[in-house]
Amino acid sequence: MATNVRVRRPATPPPGLPHIAPSSHKYPPIRQDHLSADERREAASKGYGPGRRSHSSGGLNITSGEWKLLAVVLLVAIGVRMFRISKPDSVVFDEVHFGKFAARYIKTRYFVDVHPPLAKLLITAAAFISGFNGDFDFKEIGKVFENTPYVAMRMVPATFGVATVPTAYLTLRALDCRATTALLASIFLTFENGLVTQSRHILLDSPLVFFTALTVFFFVGFSNEDKKEPFTEQWWTWLVLTGLSLGAVVSCKWVGLFTIATVGVCTILQLWLLLGDLRVSPRMWARHFFARAVCLILIPILFYMTMFQLHFLILGSSGEGDAFMSSEFRQTLGHGMEDTYADVALGSEITIRHLNTQGGYLHSHAHNYPGGSSQQQITLYPHRDDNNLWRVINATVDGYEQYDYEHEPIMYIDHGSRIKLRHIVTDKALHSHEVRPPVSDVDFQNEVSAYGMTGFVGDINDDWVVEIEKGDRKDKESSKRLRTLRTHFKLRHLNTGCYLFSHKVKLPEWGFDQQEVTCNKNAVKANSLWYIETAAKHPQLPADAPKVNYKIPGFLSKFWELQGVMWTTNAGLTDRHMYDSRPSTWPRLRRGINFWVKDHRQIYLIGNPFIWWSSTASVITYIIVRGFLLLRAKRGYRDFDNTKVVKYDSLCGFLFVGYCMHYLPFFLMGRQLFLHHYFPALYFAILLNCAVFDLATSTLRPKIRLQIAAILMIIAVFTYSKFSSLTYGDPWTKKRCTNAQWVKTWDFACHEFLDEYSQYSGVTVPTLNRTTPMATIGGEPGGRAAIVVEDKLGQDAVAPPEDDKSTAVPIGAPEPGRDVFAKDKQKEIKSQMIALQEVPANVDEKEISAVTFTAAPEVVAEGKKEIKAQGGDVSATGVPEDQAHPEVIDILAKEIEVELGEDVVDHRKSHGPLDHEEAIADQVAHELYPEARDAE
Repeated sequence: MATNVRVRRPATPPPGLPHIAPSSHKYPPIRQDHLSADERREAASKGYGPGRRSHSSGGLNITSGEWKLLAVVLLVAIGVRMFRISKPDSVVFDEVHFGKFAARYIKTRYFVDVHPPLAKLLITAAAFISGFNGDFDFKEIGKVFENTPYVAMRMVPATFGVATVPTAYLTLRALDCRATTALLASIFLTFENGLVTQSRHILLDSPLVFFTALTVFFFVGFSNEDKKEPFTEQWWTWLVLTGLSLGAVVSCKWVGLFTIATVGVCTILQLWLLLGDLRVSPRMWARHFFARAVCLILIPILFYMTMFQLHFLILGSSGEGDAFMSSEFRQTLGHGMEDTYADVALGSEITIRHLNTQGGYLHSHAHNYPGGSSQQQITLYPHRDDNNLWRVINATVDGYEQYDYEHEPIMYIDHGSRIKLRHIVTDKALHSHEVRPPVSDVDFQNEVSAYGMTGFVGDINDDWVVEIEKGDRKDKESSKRLRTLRTHFKLRHLNTGCYLFSHKVKLPEWGFDQQEVTCNKNAVKANSLWYIETAAKHPQLPADAPKVNYKIPGFLSKFWELQGVMWTTNAGLTDRHMYDSRPSTWPRLRRGINFWVKDHRQIYLIGNPFIWWSSTASVITYIIVRGFLLLRAKRGYRDFDNTKVVKYDSLCGFLFVGYCMHYLPFFLMGRQLFLHHYFPALYFAILLNCAVFDLATSTLRPKIRLQIAAILMIIAVFTYSKFSSLTYGDPWTKKRCTNAQWVKTWDFACHEFLDEYSQYSGVTVPTLNRTTPMATIGGEPGGRAAIVVEDKLGQDAVAPPEDDKSTAVPIGAPEPGRDVFAKDKQKEIKSQMIALQEVPANVDEKEISAVTFTAAPEVVAEGKKEIKAQGGDVSATGVPEDQAHPEVIDILAKEIEVELGEDVVDHRKSHGPLDHEEAIADQVAHELYPEARDAE
């Protein structure tokens, strides 16, 4: 049955009113931010609530009020980092090294350091722009700066320290933490004493921590963009910035590799989750993979190599780092070696280099061994010198008839040839015998010396047999006979059968710290190979005789060689330091580092205990809670279905991975480590601390959460102020210092501070005295070589009053980290000293000289011996050690300690339990008369 249906027309509006369209509330338009069921499920698995989607770049939802707050925090950070940054006006801790490197850059003199160049280049740029000429040597801690823009140089790490604060704020906001939490993290970083101390001096850790923080921020921003929509312009921007920041962090220190590992682990996890997403096609997954490979691997490598290219371009002149590089590398540093003749024959004048170590040339000089045979020393010397020249002489004819190489036909040196090597300068032969070496005193090692005199043909102990090991493939003759630069050979001693040998063992001071050469019966092949570097023209060679030279290496060859030197040296830094520490002590803040002590003030690297310990507690808390949740999940509880649990697990888990990656690898290292190596891990620990705070206060009202954060900030600032005198080197009292030693292993120099603050008003900072008279100690016939020291008694012939004595602590004094590349300059100077007095082998009675310095003529008492300090002469009367003047011994000991550095400390350790005065007197005796120590 049909039915008529009439649709009712909408009512017509009254006259005069506008027409209103029918309501469409029953069918609302689809919102642009609407999420489908799958999208909501995916968002929940990543910690987002229903319908939540970020549209801002990098997931940063920062209000205008937050930017104003961040500006205030930035100003506070600037004030904390820059406050009195010009104090102290003398060298502090490792400014000894990194300031010196800036000077080397400006002088374009090549040097080697175990750290990549970026941070040093930035400090150098500030110094160069400020007019630094590189003349200041940064020789020792406490040396007053002169004509050096040290403030501008310190501003570089200080600026990076300031920039770390807002970076941490933005990172936590990008990680979806509350503004209160981000503010708490920025305040913690601002008032962390250790980070403040490290950022106020010419050191590398502040740039390292900043680029670590910047990398984390960029990667978090990229991850947020990846959740939103991949392969957009913003997605690529965040990814490329992450790669550049990775290159920067590893170009400051190799610790940046741990940051690369952190990002790498998170990237692998991202790719793994994408691989399990069936909505992502294999082709799309490949795009994700190659985009990350290019931006997170290739870009950091190119950035890192670019920094070394700048390093090589700037350091184009020869310098103290030459000795650690190959001869081919040295050809690129200033004036390279001239072409040399390829053929070597009897009568050739040659230089011989060791192949395996960078010890240098076979060398001799007019100094004898203090023991053993007491014959002339043979060493390896790293620099070109006339004392490296040897002449090859025939030794195959009985009776040692000399081969007339100038007139007789030329005789090349083949495999099995029997030769002598005659030192050109001293006219002595390379010699070995059954005498133990002075350092490697073992049965299978024989001493190698230079023996003979002009006109003496020598004996059988001067004879060596040439054994060719290999030649150059392109030069077939080099495998049959000696050819310059092409033939690797061994020298076997004819009489004893041992091989000429050298290893990385340094001779003591009497050997000028040069490398030991021995004759080894059980020689390792690599350490017994030699080659000829230069050969002068032989009289029998034609004028057009072939010449050879080193192949000039390209950038890649130089780059890889330098990486090898840095790696080997870094791994070899195993010597103990007065303030080194092991990783297990870092989270507990068991001990700091003494940076500087002077003028009754001290700079001591110590962290803010409240921030430090609370961050460690947060790490431990995360481990416990995460383990507990895993146990609950094993028992069937579905905690991870809760979006809040998932969110904070992802957040804290990311920061915990970063902490572990920057902390745990140090347990695998046997090298020298310090508290400041913990700073990148500390940054992650502080962020994790604040993330735990965000979780703990997530159910509280914003006002209460802010009040709790304010209390924590006040405690952090109060603790910071408690130790600020050690951070800035400000006046402090002994009582306050003692009260601040909360842990018994905090070895502050409390005895250096004055009793009351009012006493500091009378303390003036000493200035450098250019007119200080000098005096010479030693130089007596048969005694120690002369030492020039400051004549502290020259003005009034009396010791300085007690109050004017140096405030340097005799035990626990600030000491820079070891620079293994810094000794070659001294070796080069010492090698030229060929007129030192020989030390007698035996001394029956140990004595020490009581030295009287010359005062003004009018104040010298009658009957005293006069000494003319102006001429450098010092008269000394032999006085038994127990009768020497203690005040003079004290002064001499301090001066000798400055002259000889670590050697004094090393000798002092071997004296046993002597008190301070006895140790000083004994040290002076040993330094002035080393033969007495040998006799003991």
